Amino acid sequence: MTKLKLGPIADDKPVKVTLDLPADLHRDLAAYAEVLGRENGRSPTDPVRLIVPMLERFIATDRAFAKARRTTPAGGGGPS
Repeated sequence: MTKLKLGPIADDKPVKVTLDLPADLHRDLAAYAEVLGRENGRSPTDPVRLIVPMLERFIATDRAFAKARRTTPAGGGGPS
């Protein structure tokens, strides 16, 4: 069995965002949603719902970002 980096998708109230995805990326998201659904014994989720957890996972596991965040003074360093 494949061990995916994402677990079940939480059923939270979504915030609407408009985003253009390349067709090949959307196909990959749809395929990922299919495999994720099978692994969790559920039907495939909407591929768009994978974007937020994938971004959260990416940010949470990016060591360089974590280091930069720790060295940035509180309340500063980000674009306005």
